[in-house]
Amino acid sequence: MKKIALLTLLSSLSLFAHTLTIEVSHIENNRGQILIGLFNQSEGFREVDKTYQKGSLTTINDKSMVYTFKDIPKGIYAISLFHDENSNNKLDTNFIGMPKEGYGFSNNIRHIFRPTTFDEAKFGLNGNLNMTVELGY
Repeated sequence: MKKIALLTLLSSLSLFAHTLTIEVSHIENNRGQILIGLFNQSEGFREVDKTYQKGSLTTINDKSMVYTFKDIPKGIYAISLFHDENSNNKLDTNFIGMPKEGYGFSNNIRHIFRPTTFDEAKFGLNGNLNMTVELGY
């Protein structure tokens, strides 16, 4: 009886774990890495240490790459990513704070004079999802 209950619980948990596949497009060159942050709250959005999950594409071979997050529960999320061309694990900026490396967000929101917010980039996950995020330089 305990085995049946455990198997039922495990199989029902897999029904609520989804796959989120991100295609990163418009990559300008093959240098460095693409760092991807999956956020589940607005507090700390765009901060690497505040991600729900993070990933990286360390070998860039083409102008687009794919990364998959697995076992993600239903919820509201936002993606923030950047092309870390010099592999220093941070988004380099110029003297006035404008990015010097490519970056992008879910919903392909990108402002010139202010940062993108969680609310602008958020999306609902209620099943497996594929999305494309375009880098801007």
